[in-house]
Amino acid sequence: MKRFFLFFYGLLFAWQAHAAPITVTDITGREVTLAQPAKRIILTQARHMPVLALLHPDPVSLIAGWSDEFKTAFVNEYEQYQKQFPAIRDIPTVGRHTAESFSVEQSLALRPDLVVLTARFAGLLPNQDPNESALIRRFEAAGVPVLIVDFFMDPLQNTVPSLKALGAAIGATERTQAFIDFYQEQMQAVQHRLQDLDEQERPPVFIHAHAGSTDCCNSPGTGTFNDMVRYAGGHNIGVDVLKTPTGKLNYEFINARNPHVYVATGTGAKRREQAGGLLIGTAIEPEQAQKSLQRVIQSNKLQHLRAVQQHNAHGIWHAFNDSPLHMIFIQALASWIHPQRMQGLSAQQTLDYVNQHFLTVPMQGTYIVDLPASGL
Repeated sequence: MKRFFLFFYGLLFAWQAHAAPITVTDITGREVTLAQPAKRIILTQARHMPVLALLHPDPVSLIAGWSDEFKTAFVNEYEQYQKQFPAIRDIPTVGRHTAESFSVEQSLALRPDLVVLTARFAGLLPNQDPNESALIRRFEAAGVPVLIVDFFMDPLQNTVPSLKALGAAIGATERTQAFIDFYQEQMQAVQHRLQDLDEQERPPVFIHAHAGSTDCCNSPGTGTFNDMVRYAGGHNIGVDVLKTPTGKLNYEFINARNPHVYVATGTGAKRREQAGGLLIGTAIEPEQAQKSLQRVIQSNKLQHLRAVQQHNAHGIWHAFNDSPLHMIFIQALASWIHPQRMQGLSAQQTLDYVNQHFLTVPMQGTYIVDLPASGL
């Protein structure tokens, strides 16, 4: 059945290639016009490859050039894509994932018909006029459309408009709308169950970011993760002292705040494994993830926290935070924070559905894990 849909969408994209010019509106309100659906995209932050894989049957074929971060920071994911699309090895690199390393000249030499970037990559501050970006002006002066998307800075507001603009730009409006409908249903499923929640019913939650790969303990303050914890019905203890998106909490503070839920985040990257971090994500087995979660908790002397003692300690894939799949992160959080309210809602089942119905390259591995009932 999946092959049939890929074939169908392939025919659809071929037909749409001859359609009229496309005008889309990005998250800044800019109108961006393309002569036809984009076929040669510069992906300034290659971590967004899986977003394209939600919307297109052959996302690799769309990329004319990209940053190196999918090959370096997402090694396991890159290997999975390489198995299905060997041509990914031939995509030219036009920089790392930072604007400082990015080469406009190399990008233009690849004859792109669209550049996809974030406002931060473009050098823009919040609410700053996009016309003030020198990077955007250089591409537009060369006649190359630029699309600004955001799945990280304000994902709860910008995910849907980013998807709509990107889907339309690649001629994938129907498939994109189907995913948007599903995304909104899943987000609303959490919101509906928590609609009458009082502030007093928000238990303290400790998010241990990139757990174990640094000294104890990295945690989110303001921004993306804090917004997600609130959406899931909890209170992020990091925001009480950290006035930046991320920072460090000491053990004394964490213990004094008595978190009811402990959530470690991490990836399966080899450098994380060498550093003793949480092993989770693509190509990671459940037993590996559980053992690494136990190790992280013990090595950081967190085993006496209430959340750990009451078996409410978990691990989750950090990269959910810069993707439309943050809906899975939020559902998992909500189920750990308010298990009674979230009955009938499963983050793992949501991920399984996305794999089956949307992702061209399914996510294969362990992305959510619980501390074993036996504890430490």
